[in-house]
Amino acid sequence: MTNQEFTNEVSKLNNLLFSFALRLTRSQQDAQDLMQETKLRAYRHRNKFTVGTNFKSWVSTIMRNTYINQYRKAKSRRHVNQPIENFTYALEGKTAVTNDGEQDVRMMELSKMMDSIGEIYRIPFMMFYRGYEYQEIADHMGIPIGTVKSRIFLARRKMKAMIGNRYA
Repeated sequence: MTNQEFTNEVSKLNNLLFSFALRLTRSQQDAQDLMQETKLRAYRHRNKFTVGTNFKSWVSTIMRNTYINQYRKAKSRRHVNQPIENFTYALEGKTAVTNDGEQDVRMMELSKMMDSIGEIYRIPFMMFYRGYEYQEIADHMGIPIGTVKSRIFLARRKMKAMIGNRYA
């Protein structure tokens, strides 16, 4: 793939990539930053793309992995900065203190629930949650689109039942 062909392919995906970035970051500015970083990484590694495979999935995977890496870095930085935020809160004259422990416990429980539903359900569910279309999931997993839809439906049902049992 030539540089011009690569640039044309990326340009065709601008709207899709931006909406995916916006879903991941929930911020216009962060989404634009993620778009730039994704395009840069895709360009740097364009020789690793296999012509004839799904370019959109390839670039989307780069974006998702870039977001995950940035999220992990930001999360580790947040722990260092947290005391400063607490001092700022105290200086504003407010007395309430938040405890993220309960939310962390819930997230760990949800993660365990996701692990317990089985890989054949978890993988398509997580891909769908991350913004992949049914057909992209089917192509990636090498299974029919009907099977993808069924597995996502069953994963939702299993998660709903487990959450209902746990928090009812």
